[in-house]
Amino acid sequence: MTEVQKRLIQLRTALNSAKKGAETFAAKHPRALTASVVGTLSCFAVTAFGIAPNAPDAAALPKRTIVETLAAPDIEAQLDELSAYSIGLTRSEATRSSDTPDSLLRRAGAFDPAAAAFLRSEPAARRIFQGRAGRLVHVTADSSGKVQKIVARFPAEKSEQQGSHFTRLSIERDGSQFTARTETVPLQTQIALGSGSIRSSLFAATDDAKIPDSIASQMADMFSGDIDFHRELRKGDRFSVVYETLTADGEPVSWDGGAGRLLAGEFTNNGKTYSAVYFKDSATGKASFYGFDGQSKRRSFLASPMEFSRVTSGFAMRFHPIHKTWRQHNGTDYGAPTGTAVRTVGDGVVDIAGWQNGFGNVVHVRHSGDRTTVYAHLSKIDVKKGQRIEQGQRIGAVGATGWATGPHLHFEFRVGGRHMDPRIIAKASEAVTLPGYAKAQFQQTVASIKTQLAVAETMDGVTAAE
Repeated sequence: MTEVQKRLIQLRTALNSAKKGAETFAAKHPRALTASVVGTLSCFAVTAFGIAPNAPDAAALPKRTIVETLAAPDIEAQLDELSAYSIGLTRSEATRSSDTPDSLLRRAGAFDPAAAAFLRSEPAARRIFQGRAGRLVHVTADSSGKVQKIVARFPAEKSEQQGSHFTRLSIERDGSQFTARTETVPLQTQIALGSGSIRSSLFAATDDAKIPDSIASQMADMFSGDIDFHRELRKGDRFSVVYETLTADGEPVSWDGGAGRLLAGEFTNNGKTYSAVYFKDSATGKASFYGFDGQSKRRSFLASPMEFSRVTSGFAMRFHPIHKTWRQHNGTDYGAPTGTAVRTVGDGVVDIAGWQNGFGNVVHVRHSGDRTTVYAHLSKIDVKKGQRIEQGQRIGAVGATGWATGPHLHFEFRVGGRHMDPRIIAKASEAVTLPGYAKAQFQQTVASIKTQLAVAETMDGVTAAE
């Protein structure tokens, strides 16, 4: 045995002994080990450098192979567990006027005669197929088509909750039986933006932009003192709006009143731009539309006794459809379906509420300044003589009573007994002013709304919710 080999055996024995000592030390003193690692490694590097020239060929050193067997997952057990899990698929379907429980479930991918029978027999469930079509119904069924759950939403039943709440109907399977539960839940609001341009009419433009009709009507009211929407609209006029939409469980409300309040609008008519914002006085609780300059858009008299409708006969000479002679028409006729709400154009007291010759069912309202408004041919009267009413309050509904060839509202404005053009009176009437203490709060509202309107203006023909 050579001297070199003897030295290698001694070195290997020393290293093994050092390794065992290090493992024992590490177990007893883990923190001290960290401090000594750097010094140990540096010394080892020097030592390795010193003996490297005398070390044998690395290929001659012993080698060790480690083989580790990994446990394979139990695929069969996983498949058994997966097959035991019932997958429920939920699908939303809009009701149709011709729907039956079977046809609705079939479109939703559910084939369940028991569920269909329950929908036919349960009074609460039958509401799904009553009223207007287009109501969203969510059906959850398992892989075999058996219904597990049905959820539908409706307007709140109580009149005082309509517009602020909705009714949720939940039908759930429990074995072979079904249970139905209804609950009244508050609606949530979202902010929506939209814009469009006039090509033929206001409602055609808002339909193209997917803006609800109720918002279009509010916009017509907002700018009624600036623009005559019956006569002054021009092709190419543009508008932008910021408004509230109502949601039920995060979904847009599909029934009437699904849109909330118009918050702000901008309308460019014949090259001139008008802007307005909805502002509520926190002190009095009263709200109105105001221009960005703080001037109220609300005047003592509204331009129209209806939210928005078609003028069939203006304040001018006309050929009378019943008497067949040319006569001065001392009012404005608005064509609208029977039952359409009629509102008072200003604050006042009811002077007459009943039947009056050719006017049929008629309401006379006395206002300040010796002014009177007349609402004729009503199908229904909702106020009484002597009752004090506020601007915008419903007083009746459109009809065809008295001398009328079809359903419409005949509206008159009288000053000191003389007939005046209602539109001229509305534009000339005094504006409601913004209280001085509310101006700071108003300016903050305007600053916020201007940013939203700027975004809405870029969205020609589309709407978006925030």
